[in-house]
Parts: sequence; structure tokens; C-alpha cells
Amino acid sequence: MKYTNIPQTDIKVSKICLGTMTFGQQNTESEAHEQLNFAKEKGVNFLDCAEMYSIPGRKETQGSSERLIGTWLKDQNRDEVVVATKVTGPMPYFNYIRPNLGFSKEAIHEAINASLARLQTDYVDLYQLHWPERNVNFFGQRNYTHNPNEKWTDNFKEVIETLDGLVKQGKIRHYGVSNESSWGLMRHVAESNNNQLSRCKTIQNPYSLLNRTFEINLAEVAMREDIGLLAYSPLAFGVLSGKYLHGKIPENSRLKLFPQYARYSNPQAIASTESYSELAKKNGLSLAKLSLAFVNQRPFLTSNIIGATTMDQLKENISSIEVDLSDELLGEIDQLQNLQPNPAP
Repeated sequence: MKYTNIPQTDIKVSKICLGTMTFGQQNTESEAHEQLNFAKEKGVNFLDCAEMYSIPGRKETQGSSERLIGTWLKDQNRDEVVVATKVTGPMPYFNYIRPNLGFSKEAIHEAINASLARLQTDYVDLYQLHWPERNVNFFGQRNYTHNPNEKWTDNFKEVIETLDGLVKQGKIRHYGVSNESSWGLMRHVAESNNNQLSRCKTIQNPYSLLNRTFEINLAEVAMREDIGLLAYSPLAFGVLSGKYLHGKIPENSRLKLFPQYARYSNPQAIASTESYSELAKKNGLSLAKLSLAFVNQRPFLTSNIIGATTMDQLKENISSIEVDLSDELLGEIDQLQNLQPNPAP
């Protein structure tokens, strides 16, 4: 395994992070624990979760991923595991989680206390805002469209003050953001700096061969402000594993079970995936290993969030850390990217 530090901290994390959103729905408790044990054996010390998981979000399974981590975590040396989770942003569909979704002080305190109980721990190492409260383009929206009638009022300082208070209470060690824009990330930095408050350490955004939009503006912010990317969907909902090529939809796959998750399945993305698959074959690699190794080598990356529903998938995904792509191969990847930039944002 390879390791780095969460920026601006002494917390060492594996460059492969185990994403757990399948725990409690696609994966049973015993399967989740098998994954956790194997990942730990392979040097993975970083877990990512969210209060709204498992996926797809449902009232009946909300919090199940944290609960299954908790039943495993209680038997571990807590200091050896870095745990990240998230508080849900406002979205009417998720009102079953709590009626006051968002980042008010009351909502954040309610959320973190419930997460700590499910995780069976006294603290989380990294607490993330799952998506912004304001109108912004995320979850596959390519362009920003301003809404002059939105009800959101600027509350960055108040939100960071709440998170800073949780740091001082010992309930969280650090905070990060997710699905955030360059404007929002810079506002977090400015408010923290101007008010001597806890500073944003990470940003969890999508990043893969099919979606390199992070590089347009956010990569510069990450590098210059020392904020680490936690890359989610590095296999583009499994599309970059190659299992959906040539029109295949395997039984028990995410697209078979949950066809609404088609964010990376438009014709342009499929065509790009076929090109990357041929490049992988030419270089003696599986498409999954090529895709994950590419993300692993990005200079702005802190950790690559992989997920799996089977142990074979998990083993292959973790083993991607052993693959080093040559400068020549990275150049060929860039050539393909230039033919169809970011086909699935």
C-alpha cells in the first residue's frame, strides 16, 4: 500500500480508501466485514461513509452503512482506522432523515451524534458536508445555472463555526467538503483564514477517466491551498470496469438493480470507455486497473475511494495501487481525453 497525509494534518491515510455505500443493501453485514478485514490486511486504513448510505437512499436502510462499520469498528484498535462520514445536504427526497436537512448548528449536531452512535465511536477523523446548501451544479450537472430566487443566504462562517466547535469538543478531528465548486471551496478557505477557524482539509468530488472536470479549476485550488482530493466514482459506477461494454448489463450489477444510476452511460461515455478498454488491453492491463491507477497517480489526490460488491472486485481494485503508468501511457490517455473531454460530468 502507498500512503499520504490528509493535508495540513499528521493523519496518515492509504491512497486507496474503502467506500462503503453498498454496505447494508447490496452487501450484508458478513460481506461488509469480510471486505473490511481484507482491506485492512492489504494496508487500507481509510474508510468513507455517509449518514444517508446505503445507496440508493431509502428510509428503511438509511444509516445502515455506518451501522455495519460500527459493528466491525468496535472490535478494532480505533487509532489504526481513519473514518470519514458526511452530513446530508438539503434535498426534499431525503427529508426522512430529518426535517431540518442542511448545515444549521442544530442539524449538524443532530447528524454527528447519530453517526457516532451508529459507528460506535467517540469521534470521526473527517466530517464532510455531503453537498452544498446553495444552488450549484453537482451530481452530473455540467453547467451552472443561476437562480435569482433561491432562498439560500450566505452562511459559510456560521457553518464553519459549528464544525470548529465540534473539533474543540473532540467529536471530529477535521472537516472537508464534497460535491463543491471552486467558488465554494475558496469561500471555505477565506472564512476559515479570516476568522481563525478550523480549515477545510479535503474535497470529495467525482474524478475518473470519464470525468476530469476537477482539473478545470478545482485542481489549481487544491494544489495552491493544500486541500486533498478524495476521488469518488473512479470507476464511474462500474462503467470503467468494462462489465457494461457491448451492451451487457450483468445480473446483480448496479445498473441492473438500479437503472436510474446511468450518469456514466450516455453514448459519448460508452464510446470513450471502449477506447480506454482498447488502450488497457494494448498495455496488458484490465480496464479497471488502468482507470484506478490513473487516479492514484494524480498529484492533487489524497485518496482514491474504491467500492466493490464482490471480493474479486475488491481485490482487483486494491491491487491497482501496484500499477505505475508510464509517462508515455499517460500521454495516450490524454490524447483520448482530448477527443471527447469529460463525456460524463
